[in-house]
Amino acid sequence: MLFSNVNIMDAQGQVTENAYLGTAGERISYIGASRPEGDFGRAIDGRGKLLMPGFYNAHAHSPMTLLRGYGENMRLQEWLNARIFPFEDRLDGNAVYWGTMLAMAESMRFGIVSTTDMYNFCDEMARAVADSGMKANISRALLSFDPGEDIHGMESFRECRELYGNWNGAEGGRLIVDMSIHAEYTSTPRIVSQLAEYAGDVGANMHVHVSETESEHEGCKERHGGMTPVEYFSSLGLFGTRTTAAHCVWLSEHDMELLAEKGVTVASCPVSNMKLASGVCNVPLLLEKGVNVAIGTDGAASNNSLNYIEEMKFFALANKVMRGDPTLVSPAETLRAATLAGARSQGRSGCGDIAVGARADLIALDLSVPNMRPIHDLASNVVYSACGSDVALTMVDGRIVYENGKHLTIDVERAVYETERAKDRILGELR
Repeated sequence: MLFSNVNIMDAQGQVTENAYLGTAGERISYIGASRPEGDFGRAIDGRGKLLMPGFYNAHAHSPMTLLRGYGENMRLQEWLNARIFPFEDRLDGNAVYWGTMLAMAESMRFGIVSTTDMYNFCDEMARAVADSGMKANISRALLSFDPGEDIHGMESFRECRELYGNWNGAEGGRLIVDMSIHAEYTSTPRIVSQLAEYAGDVGANMHVHVSETESEHEGCKERHGGMTPVEYFSSLGLFGTRTTAAHCVWLSEHDMELLAEKGVTVASCPVSNMKLASGVCNVPLLLEKGVNVAIGTDGAASNNSLNYIEEMKFFALANKVMRGDPTLVSPAETLRAATLAGARSQGRSGCGDIAVGARADLIALDLSVPNMRPIHDLASNVVYSACGSDVALTMVDGRIVYENGKHLTIDVERAVYETERAKDRILGELR
């Protein structure tokens, strides 16, 4: 495939105008100022478009599209206990498959190419991602409240191992299986240390919620002799493999230094954190400490969309108002968090940027729409002016999955029908 006369922006926000970009198979094979020789297959006129790396959603719960708008204007623990957990108790594999498929349709519509996901019924999630042509890091979150429980007797851990054996590296590497502890307050030290050991043995990534709310952060200190969640998890070896820590709103400065030392990625989820009034992740200080910071949408139940460009704008703005400094979190820092930092958090080498030899995970934005004109600084326009609807094309591993309003790998009408049917069934049971 060959894009011609197109503006190209890399993960750092640097722009090359009126260029050519060619792909061969899964990778970018040519970038230059002149038309290359040879047959690249389909030719796409890129005039009026911006070609850039696709977005890497660093924290989500994709099947929660089923709960979009279900629990509104509630505090986190009330929201979980009164709405989310009772609904989730009635999920089945079919509901999760179609909820995930709907999330993949929404994700590609908004330029997301890969998602770091945490949920259950993970086989069905993996099938949906595989069928959609998208990428994902999928993990079965472990929860345990019995201090004496051993991980090897847990059904959820058996599912983790089977998921890893069946799906890790599947679909040409599009699927990666991570390990996951849900959170400090939903697990025990024994389970945390045992899963950390297993992840180290097999070389799997780790995915965990950390310090999302003040009560979670302070409660951990009360339960564990003054240790914060970061200190607690670190003491149990959880950060011994590549780890993505979601939210991280209530970190101490020492927590940040520890995360930097351990190479942990923070997945900031600004819209969800604002909606649930959890607070604002201190992105500027994390970046100053050398932490890899990426961007996540969280689930559609607490966002309520997977509109990633909207998420980028909130990511860039939140700390400006929170810290009273409009210079914080630049467009370049935001773009890197949305692309290269997210790819690195997932352990996807050769992804998240535009370069010859890199994976062809690309999106094209329409620059002709009124909200993108005039252009003084293209990176600023992408972060502050663009809309999710400006995504004209999404490509994953060299394959176009969404183009000009058409989903090429998903029957969206059926996905909507099946999710509505599953939602109606569960609400009927709850009544």
